[in-house]
Amino acid sequence: MAETGMENLNVVIINDLAEIGRLSILVDDFVSRHRLPTRTAFELNLALDELLTNVISYGYPDEMQHEIQIRGSIVDDLIVIEIEDDGREFNPFEIKEPDLKAPLVERPIGGLGIHLVRQMIDVVEYRRLDGKNIVVLKKSVPTHFHGECDDADRSH
Repeated sequence: MAETGMENLNVVIINDLAEIGRLSILVDDFVSRHRLPTRTAFELNLALDELLTNVISYGYPDEMQHEIQIRGSIVDDLIVIEIEDDGREFNPFEIKEPDLKAPLVERPIGGLGIHLVRQMIDVVEYRRLDGKNIVVLKKSVPTHFHGECDDADRSH
């Protein structure tokens, strides 16, 4: 189910990894409608893929179907994406930054995906409200693209 207007993205997915591909298409469309660079879509989709994969794979104690709400908008030159799920309470941003200088064999498994999210997204926030995890991602809108289209970046 998707409701999209020029300004907003509002998508409900279920806790099935296949849904991430459907969401990716809708995020690409949202970025395209706002005439933002394809790199922005890539970074948003990578961040969403990482976060949603974790929620879908580890967030639910049962095998039931659950809905995950994704809302996106542009507010004051920021792309704001909010992910809301009813999974186990978990703040992904409490995960310790990986030691990228340590030898590969000494590094613990995991943690690189959240590290990438932190690198690509300007502001990451987490809160638990009414039994739901709410993750907010904020990314600056590239000012030279907002409302414009760079032919080198996107073909028309």
